[in-house]
Amino acid sequence: MTATPWQHIQLTALGGPEMLQLVTEPTLPEPGPAQVRVKVLTAGTGFTDTIIRRGQYPGVKQKPPFTPGYDWFGVVDALGSGVSTLQPGDCVADMPVIGGYTQYLLADAGRVIHCPAGLNPAEAVCMILSYTTAWQMLTRECSLQPGDSILVHAAGGAVGTALLELARELGLTVYGTASSGKHELVRSFGATPIDYHSTDFVAEINRLTGGRGVQAVFDTIGGHNWARSYRCLAKGGKLVGFGALQVTTGEESVAGLLWGFAKLLGLWRCLPDGRQTGFYNIQSRREKHPQEFRDDVMTLMQWLKEGRLHPAVAEVRPLAEAAEVHRLIDAGAVPGKIVLDCQA
Repeated sequence: MTATPWQHIQLTALGGPEMLQLVTEPTLPEPGPAQVRVKVLTAGTGFTDTIIRRGQYPGVKQKPPFTPGYDWFGVVDALGSGVSTLQPGDCVADMPVIGGYTQYLLADAGRVIHCPAGLNPAEAVCMILSYTTAWQMLTRECSLQPGDSILVHAAGGAVGTALLELARELGLTVYGTASSGKHELVRSFGATPIDYHSTDFVAEINRLTGGRGVQAVFDTIGGHNWARSYRCLAKGGKLVGFGALQVTTGEESVAGLLWGFAKLLGLWRCLPDGRQTGFYNIQSRREKHPQEFRDDVMTLMQWLKEGRLHPAVAEVRPLAEAAEVHRLIDAGAVPGKIVLDCQA
């Protein structure tokens, strides 16, 4: 063990942001065979982390205490035996679902993704969960062509803004629901904002498209919203559900979500109207198609390196402020994404 103090965030119990505590460890962990030790530069934050904090994320069975943090970006700090594909100083990233809110961690060398040098760490971490989610939904879940139109819900959030920017790269026409305070951000990506508080988005999409509807809807809101989103689709269009924010905010029950989920994946597929539905989860898709995930992250990192992408980083905050960041996320007050600087 190396006698170097380091810090990480620990979730002491399931519940509110106050359950996130900064913990100091006296010595660095040593990588085992086929592992690397990573000096984490930045960790992403988002609704997924807050769902995990409450114990409502089905993919996390581990009980507290543990370190949350869905994704991270850093540099290789030390090599375990048998590692020949990476060197100290190499930029790497991964999406472990938990464990990212830390200054150092151990990771399997074969699982981390080697990234280009010289990236802005705050922007680079956005490429993992947020941008890869958006990219895979746009290109692997749907068959969209330049000129097609899409509707993005929660368009001012981390995945929402990623969808807006990548859709612009693909030549799509984009409409995005967001609170009025995030409309300027939505417009900055060339999309048309819709205020979901004061406007019926189904009627507005019908008006904006001349009654044709859109080719795809990306809905992270929940079961009740999915039915309305389905009505926005053109013939042959696809509704992609990828979250359930209304459950975490208390606006919808788990029973209501499950009914909406059943309709999304079952009943609506039986309707003879040419429209499709599906549910996307980045982690389960990665386990089924690991090389596609690696390829997609590397593509996005390269685009970032080339200056093609400019993620909406709302703030960069020190690791110690993770609890306050979660309070802001819970309040829906984050335009884009807040990134944790793990070395600050």
